Amino acid sequence: MVSREHKRSAAALREKLQLLRSITNSHAVNDTSIIADASNYIKELKQRLEILNQDIYEAAGQTSLPVVNVETLPKGFLINVFSDKNCQRLLVSILEAFEELGLEVLEATASCINSFRFQAVGGENEVQSENIDAEVVKQAVLRTIKNWSQGIDP
Repeated sequence: MVSREHKRSAAALREKLQLLRSITNSHAVNDTSIIADASNYIKELKQRLEILNQDIYEAAGQTSLPVVNVETLPKGFLINVFSDKNCQRLLVSILEAFEELGLEVLEATASCINSFRFQAVGGENEVQSENIDAEVVKQAVLRTIKNWSQGIDP
């Protein structure tokens, strides 16, 4: 009985992997490569979405929002925010977002003259119970920037 159930679940998994392979236009043969290709495909879609959202925002006559990049470090994150214009109070809003996430700023540099540049290394607070990934940090910063641009306090 267990053998039939195992065969059925293995067949279902193979079918789902093949579907994933076809959706992502992967030419990979083994399961690990199919999943890696799918992960890269998702990252590419997210980048396209960000570009489209920026294009829509600019087409609506708005000035461009700051660019946000977040990289995972062994013990935290490297966060970069850049805008070609001065962004009053944005730094405070971003730091408040870090606090809400439970991130401690371990090191930071900021410039708010003629443009806005912010680079920080943030680490998880020791009392933080759940792990935070780079995408969660990036989305929190983007949400903060969006609220800031609309004049909403975080």
